[in-house]
Amino acid sequence: MTRKTILVVDDDPKIRTLLRNVLEGEGLGVCEAMNAEEAFEQIKAFAPDLVTLDINLGADNGIEVARAIRATSQVPIIMVSGKDDVIDRVVGLEIGADDYITKPFHTREVVARVRSVLRRSSGPAVSDDPVDAAPVTAQGESGGRYCFDGITVLADRLEVLDRDGTDCGLTTGDFKLLKVFLERPKRVLSRDQLMDLVGGIEWSPLDRTIDNQVARLRKKIERDPSEPKLIKTVRGIGYTFVGDVEITQSSDGATKSA
Repeated sequence: MTRKTILVVDDDPKIRTLLRNVLEGEGLGVCEAMNAEEAFEQIKAFAPDLVTLDINLGADNGIEVARAIRATSQVPIIMVSGKDDVIDRVVGLEIGADDYITKPFHTREVVARVRSVLRRSSGPAVSDDPVDAAPVTAQGESGGRYCFDGITVLADRLEVLDRDGTDCGLTTGDFKLLKVFLERPKRVLSRDQLMDLVGGIEWSPLDRTIDNQVARLRKKIERDPSEPKLIKTVRGIGYTFVGDVEITQSSDGATKSA
């Protein structure tokens, strides 16, 4: 198995050294950057499998760096911040970050989150609830084609084509959330189930992260986002995807509806 490479972007050399030692101790490769310019150079040179990105990079804004990375790459991003700010977390997730860690952090938490994001980025999300959240597709079928309401999802290429054939412009976070819904159509999924399936980030009843993600996804796939017909809100619980989904498996071309 090829060793995964992590790009650590932080203007504090002590933090970079700490993360390098911890991640290399877990068998992961590490490259470093102290600012936006170095980060883009490292991404171009090493094509890392994941980026840990500090929000406060001195003269650079980590949120804007993440936005710029996401504009050209789908590499998983874990945002790191010195303050437990819900706004920072929501904005980071909305622009396509995959997870969020607050300083001071425990090194074991960093390792766990890095491995979790790497695992999710290389395969379908998995829930511990076999009744309410088990995917319709069987294991190994994640490379198929999903069609619903004129939209086509090419899972193995991470592409979502709109009704006119153009790209819908989904971020990594958008794609993961959509795929969770498409694998579990017509099932009511609570907010904490959705948070676990798309990112495993801690959630509280006052956290609007998943609601913001759903609102953003609706803007990209609903014919009229103000009156959603595909993703319905289940008051007090969460959401359900009510559209008819046609699934074509890539292995034999077989088609089924869900």
